[in-house]
Amino acid sequence: MTPPYTTAPTLDGVPHGFFSRKGGVSTGQLAALNCGIGSGDDPARIAENRRRAADALLPGAALAGLYQVHGARCVIVDADSDPDARPEADALATRTPGLLLGIVTADCVPVLFADAEAGVVGAAHAGWKGALAGVTDATLTTMEGLGARREHIAAAIGPCIGRASYEVDDAFAARFADDDPANERFFAAGRPGHALFDIAAYVAARLAAAGVGRIAIGGQDTYALADDYFSYRRACHRGENGYGRQLSVIGVG
Repeated sequence: MTPPYTTAPTLDGVPHGFFSRKGGVSTGQLAALNCGIGSGDDPARIAENRRRAADALLPGAALAGLYQVHGARCVIVDADSDPDARPEADALATRTPGLLLGIVTADCVPVLFADAEAGVVGAAHAGWKGALAGVTDATLTTMEGLGARREHIAAAIGPCIGRASYEVDDAFAARFADDDPANERFFAAGRPGHALFDIAAYVAARLAAAGVGRIAIGGQDTYALADDYFSYRRACHRGENGYGRQLSVIGVG
């Protein structure tokens, strides 16, 4: 079965996809397309899910991934890289045809990048810590080092937790306001002592400020759409003992 995925108009012509939780072989709370190696799922099922996702975009292509740590480091992968090495980082970039880049999320923001003219792509995992630390900026800089031109780079933000589902306390919001007072616009009033955070809009604004002119936002709320997406926060609220991760992938065709 080919798992379903969504695409972004800004990345038209570039092999890419934001996968949901559908179309895989995992069971129970992790059903079905769980692609998170650190999720506690059967490794054979995770491998099969990741293979299905990769084959949906570029059959037979290697899929490079990361050991994600909520930081701002971006690594380069190429034909000599071991796709199973999983370096500690939160973004990847490549100019190698036939190689896919994958990051996993379960509420955090997946961001895919491409300079189609230069043949350079990137993928970033932007949790709130990494987003604030500049993981998207690091990805752009790394892509430029591979020959991309910032004014030619397009980006797409995939499924992530939506503002209505992302309640944070005032101390959390203060971190962003302390970094830049203009960040207050990404927080809406909530119950006393709390606010609702639009992390997708924050990441999009970071991309725009960095010089990315074409940005798409998918708009799917991973927390709210339980049948379609895994969500760390939803799993915590339900008292579940584990949670899956969905995969976002891009490559040079």
